Amino acid sequence: MKNSIITLLSDFGTKDHYVASMKGTILRINPGCTLVDITHHVNAHDVEEGAFLLGNAYCSFPKGTVHLAVVDPGVGGPRRPLLLVTPDHFFVGPDNGLFTLVLMREKLRMAVTPTDQKFFLPRVSHTFHGRDLFAPVAAHLSLGVKPEAFGPQIDSWFELDFPKPIIERGRLSGEVIHIDRFGNLITNVTEKELARFSKGRSLTVTIGRRKIQSLKKGYWEGKRNEAMALVGSGGFLEISVKEGSAQKLLKINRGDPVQVSPRSQAANSK
Repeated sequence: MKNSIITLLSDFGTKDHYVASMKGTILRINPGCTLVDITHHVNAHDVEEGAFLLGNAYCSFPKGTVHLAVVDPGVGGPRRPLLLVTPDHFFVGPDNGLFTLVLMREKLRMAVTPTDQKFFLPRVSHTFHGRDLFAPVAAHLSLGVKPEAFGPQIDSWFELDFPKPIIERGRLSGEVIHIDRFGNLITNVTEKELARFSKGRSLTVTIGRRKIQSLKKGYWEGKRNEAMALVGSGGFLEISVKEGSAQKLLKINRGDPVQVSPRSQAANSK
């Protein structure tokens, strides 16, 4: 695994030295690995956003990839370090829910809490486990060290309470769980849930005070300054504006509700 891939995700930004310090630590241990940045612009301390972004990116990487994720507002506290093994990937980071979406999509083979200090830096600070603990664990893992060598296996871990859409009164109700840099409003309603609910019927999507009739196939079908609904690349229902920002147009925030109704029912309820 000397030429393995390690991805990095964090809320560190790129202004400071934090990301470079993690990369330097990894490369000192495994100079032959390939480092790929998923993002370092997760909103500060926003574990839920980090979980969403990681959960949508990891599956694009080859088998054997090590995913190092650090959004860790509880660094230095009682939360444990975590190493997860799935059929095709490894995940290293804090046990604070950051891997919730991964665990919703993957079959878990093994969970370990790294405790063997020979795989850490000689001095582990209380404020930068990304460099001193997680980065060296990821690097050693990429060299082929067996997951069970890092510490004891565990059978419980922390998961976020990700909101799930529900069907009530003939409507599919969900919420906005992410807003990307283009202002697209990404909801927790999946393509499969839409298909099961619609049963081939045309749909109306209600968000804020706006009712959007039917779903588009892609952004190109939309009109400027007009909200449209479609299934995005991550497989979630999203509200978008062609060459614009749905968030700015509709004044919607993360956590705001969205409802999907059969078009005939929506028309009758007006």
